[in-house]
Amino acid sequence: MGVVNITPDSFSDGGHFLDPEAAVAQALKLMDEGADLLDLGAESTRPGSRAGGAAGTSFAPAVSAEEEQARLLPVLEGILRARSAAIISVDTYKASTARAALKAGAEIVNDVSGLAWDAEMAAVCAEFSAGVVLMHTRGRPEEWRAQAQLAPDALLATVREGLAASLSAAISSGIPPDAVVLDPGYGFGKRFDENYSLLARQAELLSLGRPLLAGLSRKSFLGRTLAPLNDGSDAPVEAREAASLAALTAAILRGASIVRVHEVRPAVEAARIADAILAASQPEQGR
Repeated sequence: MGVVNITPDSFSDGGHFLDPEAAVAQALKLMDEGADLLDLGAESTRPGSRAGGAAGTSFAPAVSAEEEQARLLPVLEGILRARSAAIISVDTYKASTARAALKAGAEIVNDVSGLAWDAEMAAVCAEFSAGVVLMHTRGRPEEWRAQAQLAPDALLATVREGLAASLSAAISSGIPPDAVVLDPGYGFGKRFDENYSLLARQAELLSLGRPLLAGLSRKSFLGRTLAPLNDGSDAPVEAREAASLAALTAAILRGASIVRVHEVRPAVEAARIADAILAASQPEQGR
């Protein structure tokens, strides 16, 4: 899954693809490099942002649905004009944006809130028979820096219970189970080292019965781990690609069926190696 951020402030590449023509060109480049599907996002959910609105209040999110759609739809439409067969996922937690994108030709809704931030989202996805990615998010971005750290067992239980609740909500709203992919939500309300304990035990989430998506590319916990190699400072975003590939490989080996990445070509190569390892570990199943 190749990422295109149509935002001025995403942590990884904010502002690079805010112009629709630049965003379409980037999307086509990612497809040419081997992306099987694209994920378009028009609102940053970086730590500290007001995505979803302020917790416990009626404050609106920093990016309105109207602004989000004004950024997103021209890019979505431009991609489909150039590549009508492109499979496009829209990274949004707003039902009105999901509806507009699905009408325009998107096929998947990637909801970082796992259907929790907009009561209408599940119904919209069911109405359009959309594929749905349900992510686990612990709290909202404005809360993440102040959250207490969880022990590995407690963290895994929290993620499993949250994903199970999201899956149940989807099914009860008419979304068929086979339309759902689950995402542990690396970096979304998980403190730095918590992400590693979650990744180490990611395969246990397969007990929920749905495929897993892992979004590890360029995450800040990777930069923190590289600090000793960077004069004690967290490695900047542009210096996290090798670490991203290492984490991607681990995620595939621990059960991820989809990996969400910013740089596609090296990710395709890493995924092929991981797949070869998995095939070699299950020789009887491959015959």
